[in-house]
Amino acid sequence: MSEIENTSPDTAPVTTTSMASAESISQDSKNMALLNWIGTLFFGFIPCLILYLVKKEDAYVQAQAKEALNWSITAIIGYVAAIILSFILIGVLLFPVLGICHLVFCIMGAIGASKGNDFRVPFTLRLLK
Repeated sequence: MSEIENTSPDTAPVTTTSMASAESISQDSKNMALLNWIGTLFFGFIPCLILYLVKKEDAYVQAQAKEALNWSITAIIGYVAAIILSFILIGVLLFPVLGICHLVFCIMGAIGASKGNDFRVPFTLRLLK
């Protein structure tokens, strides 16, 4: 548990704890976010779209579903670009790279969701705000 202290001259010292937000998330929310990332790994954008539309009352699950949906849309755009570029043989090299990125980012999202962390995928297009 790390603590960060803000001691600027015009404000009072503020101490924030990084694990406090993870502890306030219920275990059901963590499990739903975990299933969201695992479902995204195997079924693409369908599980995250369903959770994004259904779980409006749970902010953590909806945030993770939105992040997984943004990643899925980015991966689909990458696969379409790889299909187009495969006519000049560059896209053939992109398919394994996109597959490995999809696997790694979904596993990282699942691990972050199981801990209750707010995971953000790097290199993704933020189409849903």
